[in-house]
Amino acid sequence: MRLRVRATVLAIAALLLPLLQVLAPSAARAAAPGDVVEATPTTVYLAPGRLLEVPVRAWHLRYRSTSAVGGSNVVSGTLLVPKSGYLGKRPIVGYAVGTHGLGDQCAPSAAMANGTELELAFVSLMLLKGWAVAVTDYEGLGTPGDHTYMAGRSQAHAVLDSIRAATRVPDAGLASGGPVVIMGYSQGGASAGWAAQLQPSYAPELRLRGVAAGGVPADLKKVAENVDGGGDFGLAAAAGLGFDAAYPELRLADYLTPEGAALFADARDDCVDDLRDKLAGRTLTDLTTQDVMNRPDWSARLQENRLGATRPSVPVFVWHGTGDEIIPIGVSRTLRSEWCAKGGTVTWTSVPAPSHVLGAVEGGPLAIAWLAGRVLGLPAFGNC
Repeated sequence: MRLRVRATVLAIAALLLPLLQVLAPSAARAAAPGDVVEATPTTVYLAPGRLLEVPVRAWHLRYRSTSAVGGSNVVSGTLLVPKSGYLGKRPIVGYAVGTHGLGDQCAPSAAMANGTELELAFVSLMLLKGWAVAVTDYEGLGTPGDHTYMAGRSQAHAVLDSIRAATRVPDAGLASGGPVVIMGYSQGGASAGWAAQLQPSYAPELRLRGVAAGGVPADLKKVAENVDGGGDFGLAAAAGLGFDAAYPELRLADYLTPEGAALFADARDDCVDDLRDKLAGRTLTDLTTQDVMNRPDWSARLQENRLGATRPSVPVFVWHGTGDEIIPIGVSRTLRSEWCAKGGTVTWTSVPAPSHVLGAVEGGPLAIAWLAGRVLGLPAFGNC
């Protein structure tokens, strides 16, 4: 009897061995950046009230990525793929959205599912070209933990890994090794710029052909000084909270006044409009007990997150509105100069936009047209 049981066990093991050999590599890859944790079919809408369904195949993704300090994390996002066919390998766009806020309800994935995502206007132009678009929510926006707002490496990793994840959704039909481009404005512009700098070391297998970055907050200290005391101070406060989430040693709570602690605690779950409204007119001096930005630990992290220290890996298109009231155009001009000095291929365009938001509206179509040339493999000469 014992011999019969043993023979049965051995027979079952022999049958399972090929299956285990197939599953073992997948298990070994489970912790790799870009691996898909979950891909759930979803529907995307253009208008509030879930009106005007976007006629694409779409998935809400949870995928593995890497934090600003090198830790493993899980990020969410949305993948959109046109229903029409494409001759050759379909291009993939890593689309980096601008500031949405700090609460999970502000995530682009939530906005697209509810018909309130304004940046779908640009995404739709790309879909009409037959490109697939991966839209990251960034770290901590739609997933557990606080959003690491404006931590450049975290945001770049989330963008690059969204592209990796897109090729690992079985039903999406997206092949690895196809052309890749990246686009973003504002927070997304910084994310795109950081992705251009980090791609060779972080995601060298991606065939990145070009990056378009607009309204780029390349120097966060200068941007914070510009909005201090104004209607957009909430964005500086959000960046403080984002850095505190990305770099726990900064201990922001240790330097807040009682009023500052209450306001910042309330802001942790706010979307962008509430951030602006609740904190308009405030200053860092009002809400902190010391000069936080000039503390050695904060100053070091701000300098670390100053974009422009590394030559972009591919041609870049940088644009900025001349009347940007949030991010002075000089910040982007300095970024252009630094990238050019390092030998980067930079195409610079200023657009006659009277505000930060309109800078996206006026420059976005120009950026997409420029990216189309990169997808086709046309050379970019820049205008340094």
